[in-house]
Amino acid sequence: MKTKKTPSPDTPKDGATSKKTSKNPATATAASENHLEFFAEGAHRKDGIEVGGGFSCSDLSMRRLLAMAAVSPEGSTDPVDVALKESLRYRFRHGAPNVDIPEKDFDPPRDRRYSLARISDMKRTKTGESKQTVIVRGDLESVMNVAQPKRAQRTLLRKNAQMAGSRGYRCLGVATATVDENGELTPFQMEGFVNVRPVGTGLQDGDLTPTTEDWVRLSVWSASLRFLHWLNVLLIVLLSITGYYIMDPFFGDTFFRGVEIGYLMGIMRFIHFTAAFTWMAIGAVRVFIAFVSKDRYLRWETFWPLKKKQDWKHLYETLGFYLFLRKEGPLYVAHNPLQQLTYTSIYVLGAFQMVIGLALYALPHRNENLFWQLMALPNDWFGIPQMRLIHAAIMFIFWAFVIAHIYLAFRADSLERHGGISAMISGGVWMRRTSKPVDAPEL
Repeated sequence: MKTKKTPSPDTPKDGATSKKTSKNPATATAASENHLEFFAEGAHRKDGIEVGGGFSCSDLSMRRLLAMAAVSPEGSTDPVDVALKESLRYRFRHGAPNVDIPEKDFDPPRDRRYSLARISDMKRTKTGESKQTVIVRGDLESVMNVAQPKRAQRTLLRKNAQMAGSRGYRCLGVATATVDENGELTPFQMEGFVNVRPVGTGLQDGDLTPTTEDWVRLSVWSASLRFLHWLNVLLIVLLSITGYYIMDPFFGDTFFRGVEIGYLMGIMRFIHFTAAFTWMAIGAVRVFIAFVSKDRYLRWETFWPLKKKQDWKHLYETLGFYLFLRKEGPLYVAHNPLQQLTYTSIYVLGAFQMVIGLALYALPHRNENLFWQLMALPNDWFGIPQMRLIHAAIMFIFWAFVIAHIYLAFRADSLERHGGISAMISGGVWMRRTSKPVDAPEL
């Protein structure tokens, strides 16, 4: 890009009184060359768009990245173009690059979320070779879909964009491609992003609530499923407490103290049996829903997520993500393969627990009818102590699952920012616009 001398932003206009200013009109607050702020010293605007830094993921300096983002038609009155060009004047003390191009070389965003600019003599660096270049600028996710950066780079961009979003900024992604000797366009390369926001809309006084302009809320979990989920939670807690008490009374009077114990054990057994039969009824309802529901997230097909070769690949990638071996896993709206296999296993384990519980319950009733005789048979095959041991062991497995489930739910919500924890209350999850979930079309 050619260099054009531009007046300093501190030059008085229209007879305004001039104050003595610093020789360096730009103040750049930076943790590194890849992450800078573009605010000018003493610049206090009341309207329009402000530029608040950015992130470079390539070999470009932030100044060159800003110059690429600012390429626009000559005389453009678009607030973003005006703000980017104004920011350039603060960053280049000896004259900002000429980023004006003819109208015919600029393709605005009409049916997409990014623009295209064509430059015939752009240099990536001061001493670099001039090349014909195409610049993509626009919504970060849309630009990443064009450039197709590697997964690690995509994750890095999203994390930095998330920090910018917490301050009210929207990130303008920038990607470039050059035209080779044969006139063919080379693959686009992701360069980074620049932060912009309307003046006066920034978050103040430590308010770090992220903006939701780049997110879409999807209704996933039906009211019936959410009701069954929380009823399951209540019943499992009741069954665990009363079941553990039946196994080992940990409070109240006992025979060993030589006092009348009252009917506490009877109350515990009554609560346990009532909760158990209610739990079995819920299981039957869930099986019924799996075959009659029109909601694809409730259908029986979801119990086995590995239907094709690609599903096995996604399972491997998800496992690597959970084991901290990968920085990013496949994106799913509902459950990923590892989650679904775990939940299916819990369903199967719960069914075994119900059968074992019925077998133990049948012991005093085995002479009443044929049903209880059949249900009590496993006690004869494996022995009553072994049946009770297995029953208690499955309870501890459920406890381990609950602990892991809560931890992973909070971890996923923290990393993916999709509202997974609140989804079982509201029924909806949040997904980034233009993201491509495996189990849903592009958003």
